[in-house]
Amino acid sequence: MARKCAISGKGPLSGNTRSHSLRANRRKWNVNLQKVTVMVDGKPRRMKISTRELKKLKTQTV
Repeated sequence: MARKCAISGKGPLSGNTRSHSLRANRRKWNVNLQKVTVMVDGKPRRMKISTRELKKLKTQTV
């Protein structure tokens, strides 16, 4: 399964790492995904959610 958030659809970003001499090497920033059990239509479902979406869900339900 791809590294994507099940709710927002956010995926990894790509870019360059830069050394002091400004040489560019390609790199990837992955999304901080967590495996969480979420209630969907009254049934528990396991899904991978980014921490930002998880934080939003927690503030909405409380």
